[in-house]
Amino acid sequence: MAGNGTRDDDRPTTPPPTWSGFATVDGVPIYALGAVAPRIDPTAFVHPDAVLIGDVTIGPSSSVWPNAVVRGDGMPIRIGARSSVQDGAVLHCTEEFATTVGDDCTIGHLVHLEGCTIESGCLIGVGSIVLHDVVVHSGSIVAANAVLLDGMVVPPGSLAYGVPAKVREGGARAELIADGTRNYLARAQRYRAEMRRLD
Repeated sequence: MAGNGTRDDDRPTTPPPTWSGFATVDGVPIYALGAVAPRIDPTAFVHPDAVLIGDVTIGPSSSVWPNAVVRGDGMPIRIGARSSVQDGAVLHCTEEFATTVGDDCTIGHLVHLEGCTIESGCLIGVGSIVLHDVVVHSGSIVAANAVLLDGMVVPPGSLAYGVPAKVREGGARAELIADGTRNYLARAQRYRAEMRRLD
């Protein structure tokens, strides 16, 4: 990797999901685009105020929260297991780059992901922007409001911060990542059991 955090190696390949038993969710605005419709694992929680469109896959025990938009109208969008996409986040793709979120990730409030790869066990902080062909390797944290420009690579266990983002290798705190995952797994279970609409 070059010293400025840009890529000097090939983009990692992500295998296609192997989950089965996908289902839609009652009351959630889920839209097909042509012949392509979102696939949602039955153990996932999707809030009724989230919007899913097109080539989108939500994995087991993951959650998508109010006003999040996941729009797969170019390349696919894949969200792994036990990951959360929090309130107001926007996940999009391009005609060239898919958007992939691995397992055990936290995608914070108001985050924008666009044609990038977030490997497993990452925390993407509130209001950050991760752009085309960026790879955030496993165990990393993107700080709140950071902007990761096209083609940037964040090494495993690193902290990316600032505008444009800089990288501090070894700067991620694993306990923050684990806490975020654990917290939203518990929240999703509670909402599945207790949430009801009051008209």
